[in-house]
Amino acid sequence: MKKLNYLIALAFVFTFASCGGGESKTAETDENETTTEEMAVEEMTAEKEATAEEESKDIVALAMETESLSTLVSAVKAGGLVETLQGDGPFTVFAPTNAAFEALPEGTLEDLLKPENKEKLASILTYHVVAGKVMSTDLSDGMKAKTVNGAEVTIKTADGVKVNGANVVTADVKASNGVVHVIDAVIMPPKK
Repeated sequence: MKKLNYLIALAFVFTFASCGGGESKTAETDENETTTEEMAVEEMTAEKEATAEEESKDIVALAMETESLSTLVSAVKAGGLVETLQGDGPFTVFAPTNAAFEALPEGTLEDLLKPENKEKLASILTYHVVAGKVMSTDLSDGMKAKTVNGAEVTIKTADGVKVNGANVVTADVKASNGVVHVIDAVIMPPKK
């Protein structure tokens, strides 16, 4: 009988220990879930802070922080448009990448950056700017938009968004004074 009581007590201890271990695992699982939830909240908060920080910067400041837009920044400086694009706006800028400038015919960029071509460069750059804040959701196929240059650009939305044939590769980069849409080509204004 003592053996039976001993075995029952032993079984009870094992059962109790198993339940206790399970509770520990459950608590550990809950702790992991909480940690995962906390991490997701922290990520979302960091994203919101990064977005808020971007939105507090003007178009020129954002471009200066974007390595793939360094040629555009140089062109904006050479064209004397820094102060304009740092103004209140709002502006919508179709910003060509460095690769877009590199795709111009050989010598074109170097020629445009010369002080004697400042007016021509400014004309080309202002053809990439529309007054007002136009988000990608505001665009429609065949839409025409008057640029700061005075000429119009044509927007196509079939098969991705295009501005005068240049693809929008990154849309809706918000700035304190407007929005930037990064494009893969330099668009040239019509000859007057």
